[in-house]
Amino acid sequence: MLTWALCLLLNNPRVLKIAQYELDEHVGRKREVEESHLKNLVYLNTIVKETLRLYLPGPLTLHHESMEDCIIGGYKIPKGTRLLTNLWKIQHDPTKWPDPEEFQPERFLTSHKHVDVRGNTYELFPFGSGRRVCPAIPFALRSLHITLATLIQQFVLKKQSNEPVDMSKSTGVTISKTIPLEVLLAPCLSLDIYLVVA
Repeated sequence: MLTWALCLLLNNPRVLKIAQYELDEHVGRKREVEESHLKNLVYLNTIVKETLRLYLPGPLTLHHESMEDCIIGGYKIPKGTRLLTNLWKIQHDPTKWPDPEEFQPERFLTSHKHVDVRGNTYELFPFGSGRRVCPAIPFALRSLHITLATLIQQFVLKKQSNEPVDMSKSTGVTISKTIPLEVLLAPCLSLDIYLVVA
């Protein structure tokens, strides 16, 4: 998620500047970002939400199985039916999300202000919801917020060229046997991202 967030910020320098300004205002450059600062970093929270909406950790929920025959939305669901929910489709639904493919963190300050990522709203639930919601949500969100805030605060984020960072997706994970050392030490270099100490 951190890689997606950094790439989105590099492709949207206006959003990155707003996040930097918010951090300068609420934390400053001389202090480290701490958990107590997160409640004041409202715009950073919108960036995390929008990143989770666009690039959720998994496109489908774990399967659920009906314990008894039931009727949902007029459809008869027999006992033992397995259900996989397509979270990606829900979070990219143009009837719920205007311009669903666009990175617009501001939507969580206006039209979608009520939406959270903890499984309480059904427009955005990247960690699932209900009794089977991911138990690590608090840890994941704190880690993501603090790490992203620290990177924005402590480093100057720049792209190698004027070209946008390639955000295309592919299936699977591949690892080359001849990985250059700099890629192992700084995975962001393979994304044409430079971290420069401020």
